[in-house]
Amino acid sequence: MSALPSRSFGSVGVAMVTPFHQDGSIDVEAAQALAVSLVDDGADLILLAGTTGEAPTTHLPEKQTLLREVKDALAGRAMLMAGVGSNDTAHAVRIGIGSQEAGGEALLINAPYYNRPSQEGVYQHIMAVVEATDLPVMLYDIPGRTGVKIEDATLDRLAAHERILAVKDATGDVEQGFERMERTGLEYYSGDDGLNFAWLAHGASGVVSVVAHADAHSWREMIQEVDAGDLSGARAVAQRMRPLVRAIMGGGQGAVMAKEALFLQGRLPSANLRLPLVRASEKEITALRETLEVCNLL
Repeated sequence: MSALPSRSFGSVGVAMVTPFHQDGSIDVEAAQALAVSLVDDGADLILLAGTTGEAPTTHLPEKQTLLREVKDALAGRAMLMAGVGSNDTAHAVRIGIGSQEAGGEALLINAPYYNRPSQEGVYQHIMAVVEATDLPVMLYDIPGRTGVKIEDATLDRLAAHERILAVKDATGDVEQGFERMERTGLEYYSGDDGLNFAWLAHGASGVVSVVAHADAHSWREMIQEVDAGDLSGARAVAQRMRPLVRAIMGGGQGAVMAKEALFLQGRLPSANLRLPLVRASEKEITALRETLEVCNLL
């Protein structure tokens, strides 16, 4: 059997939602309970303040409180990663520093969104955040949201930094990622639940998942099958998970549908969101409930 991939950030990550009270304030107790339940279900990495955590509409003092309280609840059972996404480099640096001060153990850094800088701008933005802390870093390549790619030459420059260890890839291009992980030596994590099996079969270290909110155990099972060299077993897990992936990620917004799934499962007291995100439609919720029932997740 070939050697297992290195896993600086674990193997089953969850890009965790941020629970809100009816008045829009963060429900810290619900966040603590959710994080613990995700780890109980198989997660070993919890990402706070990522896209699914509604990072654009949560603010630094809130992010710090969330990090401190969730870290206390996890008591070392999983790595705690903080999202550091902004199109303002100075703001991203403040988030990075604040996240480390609050107990974050790693950072997820994406290219700036909306303002579409040059590749030199992408590089300098990411490096400014990296150099502001002492934490290990996972890059996040998601051009569908940022509007800008992390191109090969830029990735190669970033990979030379001793604390940049991994990439969460949501480009949809597994072939490119396979070449990049071979060339750079960076660990790769699937950022697209529909491609988890493909990434793992190509040597990825793990997943950073949204669908894992409803079923982290199955992704843990898939990784164990891949590690054991049983690709047919892992493929069977992927086939079993396909309806759930479609229900949560297929047409709706991941943060919205993950909250609806957790609410239906009784693991979140509400599915409240902050604008501009709004609740799923009744049609979407009905379809999601039916999928959860079929998958024996209710």
